[in-house]
Amino acid sequence: MQKRLLFGFWRFILKAPPSLLEKRMQGAKRKFEKEMAFMSAGHRRIHHLIVRELPGYGKPMTADFIAGRAGMAAAQVRSILKDLDEHMTFICRNQQGEVVWAYPVTVEKTPHRVTLGSGEQVYAA
Repeated sequence: MQKRLLFGFWRFILKAPPSLLEKRMQGAKRKFEKEMAFMSAGHRRIHHLIVRELPGYGKPMTADFIAGRAGMAAAQVRSILKDLDEHMTFICRNQQGEVVWAYPVTVEKTPHRVTLGSGEQVYAA
């Protein structure tokens, strides 16, 4: 696969110099690393657990439920959920503080659907 950066201008597509592509990629990497710097291994663990469990669970998840599944203290899970929610990174909670979606899945009805490797179809965030 060739790496190249193309720009659309009116009815034309223009090739950008390779150096510009590299510069854009480095900038995107730095931005991503900066935005994700707050995440610990615990943050990733909780997010992955929610994404894995939410479709089968089928309803909003409480911090206590997540803590039990993760084998972590509920207070620690609440803190992690607060961080993830405040950074608007991977989860969204309802007014009760329950997790209703964790990118890319949700228990709320949306016009978007994804098919999991198991063949199960779920709503997508």
